[in-house]
Amino acid sequence: MTRELDAAQLELDPAAIADVLVRFLRIETERCGFDRVVFGLSGGIDSAVVAYLATRALGPESVTGILMPYRTSNPGSLTDACLVVDDLGIGAETVDISGMVDAFERTTTAPTALRLGNVMARARMIVLYDRSAANHALVLGTSNKTELLLGYGTLHGDMASALNPIGDLYKTQVRALAAHLGVPESIRRKPPSADLWTDQSDEKELGFAYAEVDRLLVLLVDARIGREAAIAAGFAPVLVDRVTRMIVGSQFKRRPPVIAKISTRTIGWDFRYPRDWRT
Repeated sequence: MTRELDAAQLELDPAAIADVLVRFLRIETERCGFDRVVFGLSGGIDSAVVAYLATRALGPESVTGILMPYRTSNPGSLTDACLVVDDLGIGAETVDISGMVDAFERTTTAPTALRLGNVMARARMIVLYDRSAANHALVLGTSNKTELLLGYGTLHGDMASALNPIGDLYKTQVRALAAHLGVPESIRRKPPSADLWTDQSDEKELGFAYAEVDRLLVLLVDARIGREAAIAAGFAPVLVDRVTRMIVGSQFKRRPPVIAKISTRTIGWDFRYPRDWRT
């Protein structure tokens, strides 16, 4: 029964979901006082889906993808990103972040690959927010629900955005939506990678497949079942415990900075107008 539940909760109607997300982007962009958006276009499936949704919502003339390779990035990522640009006819700019990252690396001693990966993610966000200011465009996020729940992202890096249309879709669901939107097959079928270092692979780094962890996450998070029920559903105890620790340990990444309450109207506690409070 539990296995049937996880499969059912991961199923979606791609056409209906696409319509909802297109309306979300159109309404929220306008509500913020913007008519243009900008985002990092990596050549991966998540940013490609965001590109297709944004183009449907705002038109290609209002959408700009920024391609931000590092010198060790897979050349195929740039090729795939260009496929999306050509297919949609959106604006695009290529900004090589090697100089920015190398300059930082010279200021520190023997940074690990993880630390440099974080620097790359934040360097890319510096570029995006600069282009956001230059073009009066909102920054769109490209992190999916699986990544956000596991904390598999860089705070103030790839997790930063003004609007995120796919943050409530698991990786499995993003793949289904990508097929509906017409994302090129080469992008849909390649192994997921943040492309932060040579031969980097999401699933290799995480130690499990997205298809497997999505089935577990939808039970733990959406169905709210406990540890024993997840194990009874066929998931290994070590996986259940590790994923639970990842969810709990990354909670700080999913919320704004916590402000100590002193006054009667504290930002984040009491002073929380909806985004469209002016209208």
